[in-house]
Amino acid sequence: MAQGVLVFAEQVDGSFRKIAYEVVSEGRRLADTLGETVSAAVLGSGMEGIAGELGKYGADKILVGDDPALVDYTTDAYTNVLFDIVKDNDPRILLLGASSQGKDLSGRLAARLGVGLAIDCIALKLDGEKLIATRPMYGGKVHAEVALEGTPQMSAVRSNVMEIVEAQKAGDVEKVAISPGVVKTRVVEKRLEAASKVDLTEADVIVSGGRGMGGPDYSVIEKLAELLGGTVGASRSAVDEGWRPHSDQVGQTGKVVSPNVYIACGISGAIQHLAGMGSSKYIVAINKDPEAPIFKKADYGIVEDLFEAVPAITAELKKLKS
Repeated sequence: MAQGVLVFAEQVDGSFRKIAYEVVSEGRRLADTLGETVSAAVLGSGMEGIAGELGKYGADKILVGDDPALVDYTTDAYTNVLFDIVKDNDPRILLLGASSQGKDLSGRLAARLGVGLAIDCIALKLDGEKLIATRPMYGGKVHAEVALEGTPQMSAVRSNVMEIVEAQKAGDVEKVAISPGVVKTRVVEKRLEAASKVDLTEADVIVSGGRGMGGPDYSVIEKLAELLGGTVGASRSAVDEGWRPHSDQVGQTGKVVSPNVYIACGISGAIQHLAGMGSSKYIVAINKDPEAPIFKKADYGIVEDLFEAVPAITAELKKLKS
């Protein structure tokens, strides 16, 4: 009989991503409701040294798949190994993060397991033993509650929406035998962004620029983002113009983000963009067009040229911090 919660704890280059702590914490909350245990699966190479820290967030057991074949993420290898872990442990619930890697992996894994999948979820709850997931639909215009079918009940949760809670458990580390199987792809090159840049999906503060930036010089909002300890995003129009890389794009065809503060500078607020940042806790809009749709979504709005408003905000923040 299926029992317990299994979470996939994502890591990059030997360090857990923030979403890993979020899914372990959420798994702990669900397991406590069921009166069951939490196991965390960690895949990579040289993982035993860091695996135990997941016990701090509620993992009773950490299952480590450690092999040189897993040093870089490939869909085939990770799916094959995680599939075996799921079959060996027979969890009631399986949670992943809805990061780029998590979305890729969860879709393939759900198909392999023959179960339903609720992806990009912003809330989870239990109705008896049935997992109910809340996820945005139609560009964030509605929230749907989805009942999961099959075993395990499988969900991939949006970054930055589940609370990280320390709940110390045993955190027993167990190395599992793995079989990467047939891998049809390989990593031929890695291009990493600057180590100082916070990933958009995990940032607490994002300052984004749109067509109103007028060109590739984003220094005015980069200074504000740096001062706030955040990172810089962009609208699709800015990316299409070649002003920012696609990795900076926020929106339906870019990254879906949920920071505490989202500052939209020179962004009109097309529905595709709102779908990518609508779940932000606080939204600040700066636009010289008072009729811009972004103001309907914003908690705070400034009708002003961004090249006047943003430097003024930056200057005041510097005064407050000095």
